[in-house]
Amino acid sequence: MRLKISFNSDAPIDLPVQYNHWLQATLYASLDPEFGAFLHDRGFDGGGRVFKLFTFSRLFGTFRINGPQISFTPPLQLIVASPVERFCQSLLNGLLTKGEIRLGENRLVVESVQAEHPVVEGESLKLHLLSPVTVYSTLLRRDGRKYTCYFAPGDPEFTRLAKENLDKKFRALVGTEPSPGIMTIHPLRLPRLHILDYKGNVIKAYSGMLQMNGPRELLQLAIDAGLGSKNGMGFGCGEIKG
Repeated sequence: MRLKISFNSDAPIDLPVQYNHWLQATLYASLDPEFGAFLHDRGFDGGGRVFKLFTFSRLFGTFRINGPQISFTPPLQLIVASPVERFCQSLLNGLLTKGEIRLGENRLVVESVQAEHPVVEGESLKLHLLSPVTVYSTLLRRDGRKYTCYFAPGDPEFTRLAKENLDKKFRALVGTEPSPGIMTIHPLRLPRLHILDYKGNVIKAYSGMLQMNGPRELLQLAIDAGLGSKNGMGFGCGEIKG
């Protein structure tokens, strides 16, 4: 399920350009306390990896950037997706009950929340990324120090790691192994690189349009829970196109 949330305000919404963690905190604050604590502190175990199993887009609306700040002119829209029914219901209830959210010093009124159920038909789709996707591996230098190597769409390692990530998410959600099958992921145009700062950590991610082919249940999970890593931080949210 995905929620299309519309916000409004009487004043411009001024945020840091790197606002992902503000949105993440607002979403957690909108969940019921018990489930929010479970998701924040524990999450869903995929066999050695823990997943939040939700993702969200960038904010959509008219904006201008001034140095490290971004100023939005309301109304704004946000997409939040998750395959976990309790997450969606809890977020929906929290947003409608409170009727507003706060992003820093900004107060935004929740004008509407629309629930959608996009369904993947078949074993291929075009994925339009609504927030950049990040896929990486932690490697060791010769001196033993760790470093992070990021992969772009089109690199075979991007596809391999994204497929492994979806397999683990499936185990975390369903508790069984996904159907066997080969996955391919190809960019339909040159991906745009984003170098982002998340609470002082640099993350490389890519936006654009991807052609994905593979087991239907994993394609569905990419739509519902996000593609790649760090989905709960606002990465890898996408929509079906065409």
